[in-house]
Amino acid sequence: MATIRNLKIKTSACKRIVKELHSYEKEVEREAAKTANMKEKGADPYDLKQQENVLAESRMMIPDCRKRLESSLADLKGILAELEELKQKEGPEVVEAESTVADIEKLFQTTES
Repeated sequence: MATIRNLKIKTSACKRIVKELHSYEKEVEREAAKTANMKEKGADPYDLKQQENVLAESRMMIPDCRKRLESSLADLKGILAELEELKQKEGPEVVEAESTVADIEKLFQTTES
């Protein structure tokens, strides 16, 4: 059964995963710049290889984070639907959850374009 408590938990989880996703995207940008800088300066091949591995690892985290976000978003939508069926769809928690859903859907639309 869907409760306001579960709604708060799922909303917070979605927000946390969005923060994680942005963090990984920034990390990829930072590591890519560092790798390019090392190439320009003619760094040691071993160090360059290690830096490329760090960059590849950071890039791998983005798709994983997106999958977790999609799953969490589906859970949140499910709880909202259950609350609507139970006619309990009111209150600040519901408004916050709906705005989180809208923000995440907007994020997915901008990245797909």
